[in-house]
Amino acid sequence: MSFTLPELPYAHDALAPYMSRETFEYHHDKHHKAYVDNGNKLLVGSGLEGKSLEEIVKGSFGKNAGLFNNAGQHYNHMHFWKWMKPNGGGDKIPGKLKAKIDSDLGGVAKMREDFTQAGVTQFGSGWAWITVKDGKLAVTKTANGENPLVHGGTPILGCDVWEHSYYIDYRNRRPDYLKTFLDHMVNWDYVEELFVAVSK
Repeated sequence: MSFTLPELPYAHDALAPYMSRETFEYHHDKHHKAYVDNGNKLLVGSGLEGKSLEEIVKGSFGKNAGLFNNAGQHYNHMHFWKWMKPNGGGDKIPGKLKAKIDSDLGGVAKMREDFTQAGVTQFGSGWAWITVKDGKLAVTKTANGENPLVHGGTPILGCDVWEHSYYIDYRNRRPDYLKTFLDHMVNWDYVEELFVAVSK
């Protein structure tokens, strides 16, 4: 298993004006590429060669900080690009997922509020998540490149709140970025696809 930078599932300017071409040129083409390149170097001799990306993330957590940081961020970003799409966001949430949000997270409005709050209150760099753990949905947050995999959960939605994800377009207005992510960018079909896969 070596890490490969995935192609974006849409053009660099497909999410404008909510996320600009310039942001993708830096975030995908430079930041994500660096995680891939550094991760591949650190994988050599780690004892985790040949493992799946999920196994590498879990196996390096707390044991090999350099490899974990790069593998974790590679995992997070591989999904992050798919968690967005042109004309996404809003409340057009597929039925199974919406029913689970209603039962576990107190409805869509409460989920949006809690998810935004998780992202806003993550001090410094990190991520806001909707996670499946023990069969239930939960809104969580993690620092830096950590993700729910290392805490016994499976992420089905994540928003990158590192400054490189939003500073070009939103400067220091992280709450506006999170609101816009939910209003205009989330690919709810992909979120449901991950939810269904983990619920089997």
